[in-house]
Amino acid sequence: MSVTIIDNDGISIGRATELDHHDWDDLVERSPQASVFHYRGSLSTQADHADARVHPLVGYKGQEPVGLLPVFETRKGGMTTAFSPAPSLWVSYLGPALLNHRKLKRRKRERRNRRFVEGCLDWVERELGPKYVNVRTAPSYRDVRPFEWRDFDIDVRHTYSVDLTPGEEDVLMSFSSDARNNIRTEGDYRVYEGGRDEIRTIISQVRDRHDEQGESYGVTPAFVTDLYEKLPEGTVRPYACEIDGEVAGGMVVLESGDTAYRWQGGAKHDRDLPVNDLVDWAVMTDAMDRGVENYDLVGANEQRLCGYKAKFGPRLRSYYTMEKGSRVTNALSSVYKKFR
Repeated sequence: MSVTIIDNDGISIGRATELDHHDWDDLVERSPQASVFHYRGSLSTQADHADARVHPLVGYKGQEPVGLLPVFETRKGGMTTAFSPAPSLWVSYLGPALLNHRKLKRRKRERRNRRFVEGCLDWVERELGPKYVNVRTAPSYRDVRPFEWRDFDIDVRHTYSVDLTPGEEDVLMSFSSDARNNIRTEGDYRVYEGGRDEIRTIISQVRDRHDEQGESYGVTPAFVTDLYEKLPEGTVRPYACEIDGEVAGGMVVLESGDTAYRWQGGAKHDRDLPVNDLVDWAVMTDAMDRGVENYDLVGANEQRLCGYKAKFGPRLRSYYTMEKGSRVTNALSSVYKKFR
């Protein structure tokens, strides 16, 4: 750890500067609440592209690791802000990830979560002194009361998750009839997993779509290709649908542990074939073959997009955005929430 350590009733909090890359990622893989966005390679890439400094906070009770919380520090116009995940990059989740907590009974588990979060917030306040703090959790992190007790505003958000464990036929039969018909469409097309070229094409298509609608889009091909290069092999999977020798559409999927994330892509197209349905089904069937249990559709907050995603028979899951700041800095929240 770094020299600055916060001790909160037996829980020591500090920057994980003495842990090497392997050790941090090992802790990430041991936490049931961590996501692909917690990996060291993801954190450094977020920091580079958000012009931020990352503070990978880790908590210990004695020699036992109890939690991780990466925090990104930004300084602009003389004002310091703190985010988890980094702002403006459309990173879905980050926030706290607990370790070695499931073995505890409820009272001790809740106390450990509270002490870990309080210790991290004390560290952030003492070391960074931010005017605004924003934390967005993964759906697997459920108890956000320690943030509420520290006067954070809590906003409930939603996503869809498809259960892939029943197997291909049962999963397909859980879809709506139009989704099943689209997936069974015959035609001259090819869906495949590509690499850097497909990433650049897919992200550029999404950016063009946002430009047409007059909306901002914070993801760049450079950011995604950096993730592709820095994260473990098989973590970033760009799926493309090729028609007549051209990429008609696709999806950049992130995969870690038992979950695949439908992260970036799905731009509308003018093709006769149901490109997005075909890509999503290829992603799901490949993930099932690898033993992946969940397909997170990443977002169920925009009404116009929910109809497409709901036809895959997903479960509705919630996650949380917590923020704290002055009246002036709270104006940042309306911008940050767009980058879900």
